[in-house]
Amino acid sequence: MESQPQPQPQPRRPRGFAATAAAAAASVSPTGTPSGSAGASTASSGKGKREREKEKERTKLRERHRRAITSRMLAGLRQYGNFPLPARADMNDVLAALAREAGWTVEPDGTTYRHSPPPQHQQHLGAFPVRSGESPLTATSLKNCSVKATLDCQQPVVRIDDSLSPASLDSVVIAERDTRSEKYPSTSPINSVEGLEADQLIQDVHSTEHDNDFTGTQYVPVYVKLSTGFINNFCQLADPDGVRQELSHMNSLNVDGVIVDCWWGIVECWNPQKYVWSGYRELFNYIREFKMKIQVVMAFHEYGRTDSADVLISLPNWILEIGKENQDIFFTDREGRRTTEFLSWGIDKERVLNGRTGVEVYFDFMRSFRTEFDDLFAEGLISAVEIGLGPSGELRYPSFSERMEWRYPGIGEFQRAAKLRGHSFWARGPDNAGHYNSRPHETGFFCERGDYDSYYGRFFLHWYAQALMDHADNVLSLANLAFEETKIIVKIPAVYWWYKTSSHAAELTAGYYNPTNQDGYSPVFEVLKKHSVTVKFVCYGLQICSYENDEAFADPEGLSWQVLNSVWDRGLKVAGENTLSCYDKEGCLRIIETAKPRNDPDRRHFSFFVYQQPSPLVQGVICLPDLDYFIKCMHGDITGDLVP
Repeated sequence: MESQPQPQPQPRRPRGFAATAAAAAASVSPTGTPSGSAGASTASSGKGKREREKEKERTKLRERHRRAITSRMLAGLRQYGNFPLPARADMNDVLAALAREAGWTVEPDGTTYRHSPPPQHQQHLGAFPVRSGESPLTATSLKNCSVKATLDCQQPVVRIDDSLSPASLDSVVIAERDTRSEKYPSTSPINSVEGLEADQLIQDVHSTEHDNDFTGTQYVPVYVKLSTGFINNFCQLADPDGVRQELSHMNSLNVDGVIVDCWWGIVECWNPQKYVWSGYRELFNYIREFKMKIQVVMAFHEYGRTDSADVLISLPNWILEIGKENQDIFFTDREGRRTTEFLSWGIDKERVLNGRTGVEVYFDFMRSFRTEFDDLFAEGLISAVEIGLGPSGELRYPSFSERMEWRYPGIGEFQRAAKLRGHSFWARGPDNAGHYNSRPHETGFFCERGDYDSYYGRFFLHWYAQALMDHADNVLSLANLAFEETKIIVKIPAVYWWYKTSSHAAELTAGYYNPTNQDGYSPVFEVLKKHSVTVKFVCYGLQICSYENDEAFADPEGLSWQVLNSVWDRGLKVAGENTLSCYDKEGCLRIIETAKPRNDPDRRHFSFFVYQQPSPLVQGVICLPDLDYFIKCMHGDITGDLVP
């Protein structure tokens, strides 16, 4: 049988900045002068520069939109259609998987055909319905045809289901249009490349004139985190005038409320069950004068043991004294070093803290706070309580301790709970997982096809993650008893580095069993759903994009999509919080788009946003006009560009 002639490869249509450059080159004559008037004025030159900048912004938005659709499609195919797509799926993988699901035969060289015609009543292909007016592909149209011929003769059959939950994977987008328009543009101006670029894509991501227009969008309350240090280690208000000035600045910006850390290491510092709340009472009275809401954080972790920290807040002194005699109350790493950042949840149910268990100590502290400030709860001044469940208040292991000389982008180390009963063998952890600052490919456990996917690796990682979820379940059960009818918040870490590798090493050491072939966040959110908590997640500005091309294989945007959509799919509320380094214009706009995405048909949005700062507003580190703009955008009552 004669081999079928293969189609000649067509040149790829330039995308993104390449398309912009090609368009600019086409508008210049061979002599180097513009095809229009030869003498452009200085004003027109400046206008051209502004247009180029706007085009760059449009290109960024188109690319972001493209990647979001890609992630959503691939995640939906895996989750709902059980498609065995590889970790780095491309267009060929997706098309082949869809064709095989519909009963077609796809040869390794791309030849696609069907042995028998499909039923005439078939109206869908896999998980994607066929649009009205389109007919299914027939056997005669595809048998012994090449892929090019297939694309030329078929009608578009793929649609995007907006309810699908995206994971984070880089690949090619298949949008709802004729697939052949990618490489075989038609003569129709509607389906042409130029028409697609100028109209459809730009409309999808909004035109430049409306990029920064958030008027009428959902109202997202903004809370500002009060700087640590206003309450000293003797639970006294250290700077009343500074607090009043700080609150005055917040009030002038129409901030909805204040976040206050209530430190276990300060309130119950010297003796067990001897709580001193005097400084917090004075602080809350000041906040009450300004009529702002309060969210309090039950801060059970250590703060400030870094070279740059101005304030040091340790765990209670009586806890540290117990730790000198029984170091097993703390986590230990592979070399046997202990960290005092947080108590090990191996003692959650062990009576080693002067006759109390770990969860009993937390419950007594929370109950004392609820009793002491009952009047503020009755007034509605305290609107929510965040429960600290690990280092930095986040639900994770202390696997990235800077005291242990961890530096980004190290994978971190597994932490051991020394006396966790019944699992002494598994609790030791793997011996080939590297150290805090290792890279995945440098270890036998996290490398491509490493031991993380072996029988032992899967068993250990499941057990390690389950211990984290059990800790959250135990503490939140008592938190709901202490704070009845009060909103409970849990902070989830954003471990975005090594996200594009197969093992997701940094997430594994933090306690999230989330390699490419496993969803590590869904089980966590199922536990949190049981307690009806609000999930708070850290949002990153555009400056993190510089990491996407480094050796850390970082993907903060992809992680955000996975986490946020997984939470929303379970009906939980989501809140956001910025990083301390995110103050640039583009970063703020990106956070706003994440907080209330305008292209989401379900109109999902954050329930509130926490703006944290490295120092008090009165010290002038933050540009107040920009912060004012950010808050107004979150409130949905501003139009225009950022204040210069």
